[in-house]
Amino acid sequence: MSADGACEGAFVIAGELGLHARPAGRFAAQAGHFESEVSVSRGAAGDEWVSGRSVLSMLSLAAAQGTTLCVRAVGPDAEEAVRVLGALLEEESEALPTAD
Repeated sequence: MSADGACEGAFVIAGELGLHARPAGRFAAQAGHFESEVSVSRGAAGDEWVSGRSVLSMLSLAAAQGTTLCVRAVGPDAEEAVRVLGALLEEESEALPTAD
């Protein structure tokens, strides 16, 4: 963590369907539980950052399976936020429900 309370990490989208609405919603909801401000960028360069608390902003990244996203958190729980949210991105996507 830097002196300004910022922490960053790069994570690869593992889910077969990429970052679609359900995982983006889970990410945004989890990001809202942290005191730190959470931002996400496509690629390690981090040119354009979007709010990690906005599902629509997360979807705008168009992150398919294998895409690298950079997660940045600034605040008192930044390290934990980056660790937890990065783990969400690297999870295999949940199985879609099947009709019985």
